[in-house]
Amino acid sequence: MNPLRVGNFSGFYGDRAGALREMLAGGEVDLLTGDYLAELTMLILGRDRLKDPAAGYARTFLRQVEDCLGLAHERGVRIVTNAGGLNPAGLADGIRRLADRLGIPARVAHVEGDDLTAAHPGALAAHAYLGGFGIAACLRAGADVVITGRVTDAALVTGPAAAHFGWGPADHDRLAGAVVAGHVLECGTQATGGNYAFFGEGDVRRPGFPLAEIHADGTSVITKHPGTGGFVDVGTVTAQLLYETGGARYPGPDVTARLDTVRLSQDGPDRVRIEGVRGEAPPPTLKVGINRLGGFRNEVVFVLTGLDIEAKAALVREQLTDALAKSPPREVRWDLVRTDRADADTEETASALLRLVVRDPDERVVGRALSGAAVELALASYPGFHVLSPPGKGAPYGVFEDVYVPHGDADHRAVLHDGRRVPVPPPQDTRPLDAVPPPPLPEPLPEPLPPGPTRRAPLGLVAGARSGDKGGNANVGVWARSDEAWRWLAHTLTTDAFRYLLPETRDLPVTRHPLPNLRALNFVVEGILGAGVAAQARFDPQAKALGEWLRSRHLDIPEILL
Repeated sequence: MNPLRVGNFSGFYGDRAGALREMLAGGEVDLLTGDYLAELTMLILGRDRLKDPAAGYARTFLRQVEDCLGLAHERGVRIVTNAGGLNPAGLADGIRRLADRLGIPARVAHVEGDDLTAAHPGALAAHAYLGGFGIAACLRAGADVVITGRVTDAALVTGPAAAHFGWGPADHDRLAGAVVAGHVLECGTQATGGNYAFFGEGDVRRPGFPLAEIHADGTSVITKHPGTGGFVDVGTVTAQLLYETGGARYPGPDVTARLDTVRLSQDGPDRVRIEGVRGEAPPPTLKVGINRLGGFRNEVVFVLTGLDIEAKAALVREQLTDALAKSPPREVRWDLVRTDRADADTEETASALLRLVVRDPDERVVGRALSGAAVELALASYPGFHVLSPPGKGAPYGVFEDVYVPHGDADHRAVLHDGRRVPVPPPQDTRPLDAVPPPPLPEPLPEPLPPGPTRRAPLGLVAGARSGDKGGNANVGVWARSDEAWRWLAHTLTTDAFRYLLPETRDLPVTRHPLPNLRALNFVVEGILGAGVAAQARFDPQAKALGEWLRSRHLDIPEILL
């Protein structure tokens, strides 16, 4: 049987608008997937639905489809997307109306059952992460476009693969292979050189979107359309495999994929083969992402220039603390960022930034009260007083948590293009998600290599990294680019060394997961992001640059590796 060529045209809500047309026109493809949903996106869509009950989906997708539905029909390319968000039925109806207006005979189906908001009082949105078999049912019934709500990102690929090859729930190894391919595709151009540690090795000014050639046995090849920008190699695929993952077991509603079994190899220019993936029965529970409104926040950034930076910061802190004493915000955070340099030749490089962030359930406490107090200091505080921008009204922020419920709590259904509603049964075979015993590590350097000198240098000269968020936690995946560097990295970058290099993690739980097949270590840092990205508790609220900070840190590296 020929492989199924699955492409991606969106990695987030707001991704490149023209990517759907690029993927349709750029080369051979059987099916295209678009991922629009992140934890923060669900909060945004929940707020949209508060204003308009008919909203709750990614409106930009309608504009993309209007431009490309005719081309997709002409080329026989199916489209599967989670752009339905909180309202997949509403988006599906919108596409049907669009198809009728354009005169295109598109069969549109959708998947529902993820919305568990009613079972979680006080939640703005509570949605279970469903698997791919609802998508598979829609495609088997002949759908041209399938709209989902909250499914796992990889389900956008496992569902089509299961439909195409006839896989069932017990085909764990094949499903796990598709999960890995789906995880590589889900963030779009992050697999083709975007956000890549070694971005200088190719032209990444406009990376093409990725493709996976999936085979009946679950193996795949990651590639891209000919002539598009970016590049695909073992490094770009490794980076994306480590993104927002944890230990060796990567759980999902259809299967648990064993990341410690993944084998990657270069299969030609811009082609990486993925094979060896083993799968296990999924966990007995479904993950439910819960978004709530946490209150209101505001911030102001004071610019401190020249001499006496610390004293200037202390003065304005004391002044604002006194001004807000009658109704102090519940949370107050000050951060002094020393961007200043001595004897600087520009005013900007002579300046430091003092950032104040406040949070409170009462919008008035963080709104007018703060902005008034800050503005009143304009002529009555430190010399050179100014701010990056005037403080505004308090803005609502969200908090995220995840809970786990039995599979049966979600009424997973495929709503076919002809209106039939097909129940998707939960998996009959499940397995608790136990930790995998630590794998054996390679022999350390210098043996059998001769001992040699070391040099103080950045970790990033010998290792790549990619980091991301999962609720309030962050992960940092670090990989070596040669066997010798892996032998050094595996024994050098311990949990203690990680905490030392990233002082913000020193008081937090940090777990290290070695993945020798990928020559990689995956670190999970619990609680560093507070209540999640929507709470904006940190300078880098999604931990996107945590890995690059780690790569910039200096340690003693054997010169033979440099």
